[in-house]
Amino acid sequence: MAKAEATGTGVVLEAARREKLRKIEEMGIDPWGGRFDDRSLIGDVRARESEIVVGEPIELPPKYEGAPPRTEIPTSGPQVRVAGRVMLQRKQGKLIFWTIKDWSGEIQIMIGKNQVPEQAWELALCVDLGDLVGVDGEFKKTQRGELTVFASDVHFLSKSIETPPDKFKGINDPELRSRMRYVDLVHTDGVLQRALDRTKIVSSIRQTLAGEGFVEVEGPTLHSVAGGAAARPFTTHHNALDATLYMRIALELHLKRLLVGGMERVFEIGRVYRNEGVDQTHNPEFTLMELYQAYGDYRSMMDITEKIICNAIKALGRGFVLPWGGQEIDFTPPFERKTYFDALAEATGIDPTDDAAVIEYAKSIGIEDVDKKHVDVVRNDIFEEKVEDSLVGPVFIIDYPASICPLTKRKRSNPAIAERFELFVRGCELANAYTELNDPDLQEQLFRSQLEGQKDEDSMAKMDHDFIRALRYAMPPAGGLGMGIDRLTMMLTDTTSIREVILFPTLKPETFE
Repeated sequence: MAKAEATGTGVVLEAARREKLRKIEEMGIDPWGGRFDDRSLIGDVRARESEIVVGEPIELPPKYEGAPPRTEIPTSGPQVRVAGRVMLQRKQGKLIFWTIKDWSGEIQIMIGKNQVPEQAWELALCVDLGDLVGVDGEFKKTQRGELTVFASDVHFLSKSIETPPDKFKGINDPELRSRMRYVDLVHTDGVLQRALDRTKIVSSIRQTLAGEGFVEVEGPTLHSVAGGAAARPFTTHHNALDATLYMRIALELHLKRLLVGGMERVFEIGRVYRNEGVDQTHNPEFTLMELYQAYGDYRSMMDITEKIICNAIKALGRGFVLPWGGQEIDFTPPFERKTYFDALAEATGIDPTDDAAVIEYAKSIGIEDVDKKHVDVVRNDIFEEKVEDSLVGPVFIIDYPASICPLTKRKRSNPAIAERFELFVRGCELANAYTELNDPDLQEQLFRSQLEGQKDEDSMAKMDHDFIRALRYAMPPAGGLGMGIDRLTMMLTDTTSIREVILFPTLKPETFE
C-alpha cells in the first residue's frame, strides 16, 4: 500500500478523490462532516430484525413477454439512523448499494435515485470506499432476505483522501500493519474485535479486584532508582532537578510503600518500560498489572489469579476451552499446582536437590559458565531450558530456590525455599507472585548481595534506600502478584504475537521524504 502511493496510479486515484471532494464542497456540504446525533450502532439495528414485518406475497407481471411471473414479498420496518465507513459499493442503474461498517458490525445500504432527495443522490455518487457517511432510512429486508437500510437521506461525514487496501488482500506486511494500525483496525478481519476484547479483559480485571476489596492507584512512571525487577531501564534527565531518572521497569516497590501506609489491598494497571529486545512475547513498552494484599500470602495470590483469569474468560463469553496457536488451552478451574523441584525432576530425570547431579546435567545440555554460577542459578537455567516449554498448563509452579527470589519470604519449614509461584500456560509465563518479604534487614542484605557484579546500566545497580526505610516502619505480611496484560490478552484471543494485542507496538522510526 505504501509503495503504491508513490506510483502514478496512486497519484491518479488521489486526484480523483480530491475532485469528488471539490464537488461535495460545491454542493455547499462540508466534506469533513460534523455532529450526527441520534444514530444507532449498526449492531443494535441488526438486533431489531424481529421488528421487520413481512407482508403477503404480491404477484407481479413478467419482466418481458414469455418470462415467468414474479412474486414479491413486501417488508416494512422501523426508521433508523446509522453511520459508518463505506467498505463495499456497487452501482446498478438507479440504485447504489453500500456496505458500511462501525465498531459494532456491518450492514447493507440501498440508495434509490427516486427514493432520496436529488442532492442526496448526487452526494452518493461522490462517495468513495473508505469515506464516512450517515444514512436515514427504513430497516427491512431485500427480496433475497438481506438486512438492509433503504435510504431516505444521505449525509456526508468525512472524506478519505487515501485509497484503502484491497478488501480481500488487506495489508500483508506485518510491520506496516503495526505502523498503520488505524488502517489495520478497519481493513484486517479480527483486529478491531481483538482490541475490543482487550478492553473487556481489562475491565473485567478491575471489576474482579474491586469486588475483592482492592483499590486502584497510580504510581510514578519516573523513578530515581530503577527497581522491582531484573531489567535494563530507559534513562532520561530532568533538567530542573539536574537528576537522572528511570522509566519504571515494575510497579512493585511503590505499591509496597502503600501497604506500609495502611492501604491494605492495592493494585495498578500501567505501562512499564524495559530497554531490552523485541520478540513474539516481548515489547519494550508493555502493560503490567500488580496487586498487593496485606495479611495474605502466595496461596492467596493463586486464588485471586485464578479468579481474575476465569472472570476475564467469562467476560469474553467463549467458554473455558480456548484455541491458542493451533492448540487448545483448558482454563477450567482449579488450575494445577506443582512444585519447582517436582517439575525439574519430571523434565530431566535427575534429582534436582543433588547439586553435583545438577551441575553435571547442566554441562551435558550445553549451559555455559556453569562453574562460575551459583548452583541455584544453574538450576534455573535448566528450568528455563528444559521445563518451561514442556508445561501445558495452566499450572502454578510453586516453591522456588530462595537465592533467586530476593523479594520473597522464605518458608519457615525450609529457608532455602521461597514462597513464590509462576503461572505457566503452553510454556509461557503469565503471572508471577510471592509471599512478600517484609524483613527490612534481610531485604537490605539480599539487595546488597544481588547488586554485586551488576553493571551500572542494569536495573537494581543502586540500592533503593527509601524502600528499605519504608520497610522499617513495618509492612504487613502480604501476598503480591504481577501479571502481563498483553500476554493474558494473547492467550484469551488466540494471538501468538504481542504486536497484535498492543495497538501501537515499538517500531523503528519511519523515514518520510
